[in-house]
Amino acid sequence: QVQLVESGGGLVQPGGSLRLSCAASRITFNIYTMGWYRQAPGKEREGVSCISSSGGVTNYADSVKGRFTISRDNAKNTLYLQMNSLRPEDTAVYYCAASCVVADLDEKLYVGFWGQGTQVTVSS
Repeated sequence: QVQLVESGGGLVQPGGSLRLSCAASRITFNIYTMGWYRQAPGKEREGVSCISSSGGVTNYADSVKGRFTISRDNAKNTLYLQMNSLRPEDTAVYYCAASCVVADLDEKLYVGFWGQGTQVTVSS
């Protein structure tokens, strides 16, 4: 079975930074687009960012542009999300996913595999 395991979440003060990682196994990692999604309590799951299989093309939700950076290391089968200038509204469970649509972050039905999620809490 394909496995995606997120790590790096935690509690951080507003304005702080975190780096999330997603380790993939039992998957031909370098042929999949990869993305990050998040879900806050009582809210729909939303797309945060998506990256092409080679890492050459990226897309971000308007709410995180200029603050978050998605990247991948295909040699390590690992996806990353660098999160800077964090705000309380960024608080959510963050999920790693495979087969996102780079041009449309809302196309969740194209996701083939999900990680278990990691909690990010931004609070003073």
